Amino acid sequence: MKIEVKKDVLTDQNKAAKFNRETFHQHQTFVVNLMSSPGAGKTTLLENTVKALSREFRIGVIEGDLATDRDAERMRALGIQTVQINTVGGCHLDARMIAKVLPDFELNQIDILFIENIGNLVCPSGYDLGQDYKVVILSVPEGNDKIPKYPVMFRRTDMTVINKIDLLPFVSFDLEEAKKDLAAINPQSVFVALSAKTNEGFDQWLNWIREGCSRCFKP
Repeated sequence: MKIEVKKDVLTDQNKAAKFNRETFHQHQTFVVNLMSSPGAGKTTLLENTVKALSREFRIGVIEGDLATDRDAERMRALGIQTVQINTVGGCHLDARMIAKVLPDFELNQIDILFIENIGNLVCPSGYDLGQDYKVVILSVPEGNDKIPKYPVMFRRTDMTVINKIDLLPFVSFDLEEAKKDLAAINPQSVFVALSAKTNEGFDQWLNWIREGCSRCFKP
């Protein structure tokens, strides 16, 4: 039996992504979608980024989790407007979820909006949220095999952050191997190695955010 598909199953999702992108551009809000496996350090990276940039930029955060608002509370403790999305089992955020919470923000008062996606190296890669850039974070304890084993995720990112480099003396992770693996899959992806805990290598990450925001910064 032949089944004819007349409508892309992602049609509504992609319409929402287009709406989100137009809304962000209208308000000149720079949007970064942060993705990683659980425990890679997204929230700690985000905390230290907010601390470093909040005097320069007005920042908002959308936190995605299956349950709880623990990460959102960490952002709110820094005085950052944060909206929590709980998927109650869903493995990724989609553009319709983002569109639904946008009225909770005054986007003309936000220069940078960070979206912390669900911890997962598979599902989030396939969904456009309307962001300007996708960033994937890989921590060194996860091992060198993750880039070649999850090529779709790394192929669709604008930057790859290798986090927890303060642990390099204690784990078998090769930064040069990771760089070569990424270049083979996605040579356009910016490669940054840093420690969100010690801030080693953090300037390159912060400058990349500043440069991305510079074209839409509102005085």
